[in-house]
Amino acid sequence: MAIRSWITSSLLRNFPSTPAGSGRPLQLDVARNERASFQIAVRQESGEPQTVHVEVETPTGITACVRRVGYVPMLHHNTPLIPEDTDGLDMIPGYVPDPLFDESELQLPTAETHAFWITLNSTRRADPGIHSIQVRIFPETGRARNHTVKLVLHDVALRPRKQFPITQWFYNDALLDYYGCTAFDERFWEILPAYFRNMSEHGQDTVYTPVFTPPLDGVKRPTQLLRVKKAGKGKYQFDWRDVERYVKLAQRCGLKNYEWTHWFTQWGVKNAIRIYADQGVDEKLLWKPETGATSRTYRNFLSQFMPQLHRFLSANKLLKRSFFHVSDEPHGEEAKANYIAARSLLRELAPWMQTMDALTEIGYGREHLTDMPIPSTRTALTFHEEGIPSWCYYCCGPRGRFVQRLMDTPLPKIRMNGWLFYRWPFQGFLHWGYNYWYRSQTRELIDPFTVQDGHKWPGWAYGDTFRVYPGPAGPIDSLRWEVFAEGLQDYALMQSCAIDRNDKLLLPLQSFEDFPRSEKWIRAARLKILRGAQS
Repeated sequence: MAIRSWITSSLLRNFPSTPAGSGRPLQLDVARNERASFQIAVRQESGEPQTVHVEVETPTGITACVRRVGYVPMLHHNTPLIPEDTDGLDMIPGYVPDPLFDESELQLPTAETHAFWITLNSTRRADPGIHSIQVRIFPETGRARNHTVKLVLHDVALRPRKQFPITQWFYNDALLDYYGCTAFDERFWEILPAYFRNMSEHGQDTVYTPVFTPPLDGVKRPTQLLRVKKAGKGKYQFDWRDVERYVKLAQRCGLKNYEWTHWFTQWGVKNAIRIYADQGVDEKLLWKPETGATSRTYRNFLSQFMPQLHRFLSANKLLKRSFFHVSDEPHGEEAKANYIAARSLLRELAPWMQTMDALTEIGYGREHLTDMPIPSTRTALTFHEEGIPSWCYYCCGPRGRFVQRLMDTPLPKIRMNGWLFYRWPFQGFLHWGYNYWYRSQTRELIDPFTVQDGHKWPGWAYGDTFRVYPGPAGPIDSLRWEVFAEGLQDYALMQSCAIDRNDKLLLPLQSFEDFPRSEKWIRAARLKILRGAQS
């Protein structure tokens, strides 16, 4: 039986048991400088496995990148299971399409559907108008198959997104462990740029910068960029060489904002963070882990460190492009009291510092306990309705009807992230998991190609812990990461075209759990914006 091949959009997952498609025509409407994507799927019902190769022909000014869509096992659906808001209902448990490998051919098995992800980029040489993208499938046996995708390049300039930072926590310890590096050897510095460029290319503009080891999700392997030495009783010396190297490398890779280590421990603001002698190669701490957050010992250290931090940021012109934290996700009255005390200490020692934290309780915003609250999408609109400026975030939740980007979140719903961020005047987005490749809250490295929940389902969701997979010399993208990035392009498109947040086009977006979630709506809304900008 001959190989079947058909074009599908980028907002449809092709599972191994997905039946052959009808090959309906596909038209992509894009702005100049905008990236677009689609898929070509292949399947054969009988016969021996055979190699299938894909080639893409593009007109002048348009380039194409072909990647093979890989499958990874997903053992359960994420909870709660809402059928109309869940992808792969008849496919999971099973294999789910997610990693995108830099390969343009595959060994096609019998009775399995596989796909290639094709990304198009327009350059300055591309003329506005209608362009034909030719896709050719070359099977090992039989005739080649030809497909055409229509790309309509509108005469609208997509400008870079402004005044909406995106940060997703980057774990240097994961790179050290996965690639067998030591902190911070030349092998580490060789691998790091690929990850920085990947963030920038997908719309992330802010990178977590571990001047000290992040006090997040358990006791981590030391990744302290700052060298610290004792210089007498209660005195410290600081060496900023690796901090400066890290920041300048990030700048060269397109990252422009820097999120600095949380200064106090997570979830309760009880203790000083773990700071190591030198960079922590032998894990020798400067004080005991139970040292209090506002203790004399930590106060003394911060009183010496903060002026030097300010000097470093000023000298490198980073002060206005830096974000600072007190503590992550404080909960309860005791934590609130600790937070107030810790914030007061920072205000005393670093009056120039503005802080922001992921927290959901609106009291932190009402009482101005932090300069910029970052509430969960579950409560973020309450902050907005009370006139409290804020960022927004989600992590392990909320799920269900709420916007997410998990491994069984329908791809059109993931694409809606950018639309929802734009709909209300939130000032940034934070997520905890760019590359968390560990068993939950341990140092035990997992295989991301077989484990996507940190071994903590259902508390941790499949697809929440990382956006990219580790490749031989850099990151391997995921479908979720690509579609999220396209949603950020939608944000930039609305911003470039000066769409009012209360435009009737956006009125169907009622909340983070009540919004359109179909590809048809997305394409129609984009087309209206593109045509309106040219009229």
